[in-house]
Amino acid sequence: MNQESAINRLVDQLARNLPGSLAAAREEFSGAARAVLSDAFARMELVTRDEFDAQTRVLARSRELLESLQQELHDLEARLAALEDKRN
Repeated sequence: MNQESAINRLVDQLARNLPGSLAAAREEFSGAARAVLSDAFARMELVTRDEFDAQTRVLARSRELLESLQQELHDLEARLAALEDKRN
């Protein structure tokens, strides 16, 4: 769910739960609530679940590559040490 649809859903739920005596103020309330929620969400720098999941996958792949490169470096260092031992 994107941020805008989440805000609209929250505002609609709040507006529906206003007492009947405030029905005339419902539109004004909805506009103000949308503005307040949009501003609050923007300051929180929220991401969608899809964005979070995508970044989690990127991070997992990056970790795999790092581990592979670390192992390769370790192997190369061991080979270099063995070659240096043969020279001495």
